[in-house]
Amino acid sequence: MGKRAAELLTPVFLAAGLAAWVVPAHALDGDIAIHDPSTVMVENGRYYAYGTGAGLPALVSDDGWTWRRAGNLMSSLPGGKAGAAVLARGGENTWAPDVIRVGEKVFVYYSAPATQPRSAIGLMVGRTLDPESPDYKWEDAGPVVWSDGVEDLNAIDPGVLMGPDGRMWLVYGSYFGYIKLVELDPRTGLRRYPDRAPFNVAINSEAAILIHRDGWYYLLVTHGSCCQGANSTYNIRMGRSRKVTGPYLDNMGVDMVEGGGKLFAASRGRHVGPGHFGLLDLGDGVEKFSLHYEADLDRGGISVLDIRPLLWRDGWPVAGDNLVAGTFTLESARTGTVLELAVQGHPVGGFRQRRGGPPGSGIVASAPPSAGSPSTNPPPSGPPQGPPPGPPPGFNQPGPPIPDQDPAQVAMNWPANADVRLAPAMLQAQQKWVIAPVANAGGYPGAPYYRITIAGTERSLTATNERELTTRSFTGAAEQLWRIDQLTDGTWRLMPKIVPGSSEAWALSAVGSSMPTLARFDPASDRQRWKLGAP
Repeated sequence: MGKRAAELLTPVFLAAGLAAWVVPAHALDGDIAIHDPSTVMVENGRYYAYGTGAGLPALVSDDGWTWRRAGNLMSSLPGGKAGAAVLARGGENTWAPDVIRVGEKVFVYYSAPATQPRSAIGLMVGRTLDPESPDYKWEDAGPVVWSDGVEDLNAIDPGVLMGPDGRMWLVYGSYFGYIKLVELDPRTGLRRYPDRAPFNVAINSEAAILIHRDGWYYLLVTHGSCCQGANSTYNIRMGRSRKVTGPYLDNMGVDMVEGGGKLFAASRGRHVGPGHFGLLDLGDGVEKFSLHYEADLDRGGISVLDIRPLLWRDGWPVAGDNLVAGTFTLESARTGTVLELAVQGHPVGGFRQRRGGPPGSGIVASAPPSAGSPSTNPPPSGPPQGPPPGPPPGFNQPGPPIPDQDPAQVAMNWPANADVRLAPAMLQAQQKWVIAPVANAGGYPGAPYYRITIAGTERSLTATNERELTTRSFTGAAEQLWRIDQLTDGTWRLMPKIVPGSSEAWALSAVGSSMPTLARFDPASDRQRWKLGAP
């Protein structure tokens, strides 16, 4: 985490007197100011995004978490601007690009508006996104679609999709008319059938984009007003169709051409006006999406880039939230047991005397703990005589609330070194883990690396060179840094940054109901899926 994210950390003192660090739901770190971002692209392990502004300004990241500025895309074009054919159809502004790689080519679609609704969507073609590569250059391929005031359309905000059948599509438009759809030629990036009328797929929206999953095409659009900072009303809505050309219906069956749209993402916390969805599929069941907020109140209200988990529920995409630091139980989705420090547990509230049952029940009260032996008072023999009396005084009566277990009161008996295991959830101190971001340790798309530590202690979950798990005092070593990704079903995958002696990626895994280990992640298995719950 860089300096900016570190400034957002708030100390919260635990009962043991030690400090954990809690960070609010965050956008990314570094220089992330951008408006109308493209889909985040990955090339050779580096992440790229492009936005509205002179020459299409670029952001780049080595890990998907900390970002920096990297010039602009059009600097390699003559005059640093769109070509003459694009300018003739539109204007000199450059807005809201989208990017796709097709084979060895990279296509960049961008808006070149003049006075609304006169605008063109231009195309640039290159081979790499890396400005340091000898193959880095861009060629102007001219306009793809345009509007001149005759159509019910403002040709801005392109969104591109390569469908599962190898056909390529472009959606575009804004509030000035319809969101329209045309087919593209994957060889050139230009319209495949320029003489055919576009399809109308939505209205009252902009920043449209298509994704495909399990036989459905999903149209995501940005609804509401933009460009007013914290007064913006941007939100993302969606519909779906079995055919790429529509109709796109929301969950209530309303066509998006008639104003329908199921809510996908709205303002939340300190972030106002989400818009410009982009899919970032990291594989192995980890999907994320990029977007911008019209205003990040923790950064003075500027528009910023963010990356969040993408979940799926009942056939619809769901906007997940990045992990917020706190205290959790780590429950195996496979076994229902939780990760704990392998120490002798103490019942919450202390060992308690078992009360006897009503007369005739056969439930015998235990002796007080000080007696050192069970009660020898047997139940009366023979059948009960007459109607049983009511329950004895105090039987099954509520007492005062039992406080949470204080690690300082039980940890004194823990050994200096302890491994971990899985056990039934008992709300005990050795089962409570503080997950907190680690400053200046870097990250991955959407989040920083975290430490996972037994609450009230410095005992941190650590990967060993035997691909097993133990706990050690936290030093910031890479084997103590954890990548925590939310999977599409809402469970979590936990992976150490490194496993000593191995160059492969390993994930926290449940071997059985009592044994955790590290294993290669299997998307088809529940072994490496975990639920993070409140203890």
